[in-house]
Amino acid sequence: HVQLVESGGGSVQAGGSLRLSCVASGYTYSRFCMGWFRQAPGKQREWVAAIYQSSGATTYADSVKGRFTASQDSAKNTLDLQMNSLKPEDTAMYYCAAYLYLGSRSCGNRADQYRYWGPGTQVTVS
Repeated sequence: HVQLVESGGGSVQAGGSLRLSCVASGYTYSRFCMGWFRQAPGKQREWVAAIYQSSGATTYADSVKGRFTASQDSAKNTLDLQMNSLKPEDTAMYYCAAYLYLGSRSCGNRADQYRYWGPGTQVTVS
């Protein structure tokens, strides 16, 4: 049973940085797509970034490109999201998500593609 747990959220001033981490457990297969999503109050869940475990290939939403960096530590089964130059509009609950992917294209950016979800960690930028 795959479990994901996020950490690292908090409050920061605009222009600051935060680093989120997601620890994955319950599987050994290395062909998962790992993604970050966020959801602000009253808004739909929004894809932020994804990384394909097998190749390390990463993709980003335009809204965070150049400011956020996703990375993985395969040995520790962790997925990190380094967030720099944070803006008030980045305020949201951030979720780590995953699904098993055996294809050759980049990871998906739709929430319904992801099977496993963490409980989330709050990020507030003021």
